[in-house]
Amino acid sequence: MAQTRSGAWIQTYTGVQFWPMDARPEEVCIEDIAHALSMLCRFNGHCRRFYSVAEHSVHVSRVVAEHEARWGLLHDAAEAYLSDLPKPVKRELPVFHLWEERLLEVIAVRFGLDPVHPTEGVKQADMALLASERAVLMGPEPAPWCALPDPVPGLVIVGWSPEQAKQHFMERFAALFPQG
Repeated sequence: MAQTRSGAWIQTYTGVQFWPMDARPEEVCIEDIAHALSMLCRFNGHCRRFYSVAEHSVHVSRVVAEHEARWGLLHDAAEAYLSDLPKPVKRELPVFHLWEERLLEVIAVRFGLDPVHPTEGVKQADMALLASERAVLMGPEPAPWCALPDPVPGLVIVGWSPEQAKQHFMERFAALFPQG
């Protein structure tokens, strides 16, 4: 008898039938995550040039402490299956945050991460990256943004193409997760 799953499914880049609301660790594929995040533009596309969630994630993984780098790379991995919503929208949809949290827990199991996610260091790095990205990628502010830390010193934001972003993400994954 076929097993009943919650919600509807999506077809991933690698052809997996994936239920975002009823995800299973064995259905999570790093190539699907890398591909989707490389195609998603930060700031809902409201930036001066294309800048992917994959590039952002690689940067976060490089600026955190070494023991946090794996979570740094995968802190936004749920967005590969749920998409990225701007923070003001996410705040109005608390159920979306719950879906993200559940999916991150499944991703953590799949890749052997501590399911307490992401660490405080990753959250701080994420905000410092936001400050850097705002300075490089956004136009003049129509009003002050929320309080942000100082930008990451010396960070170079390139705006990799989706192909480059996927390649860099996969290379970083291979370095951080040598067991696959």
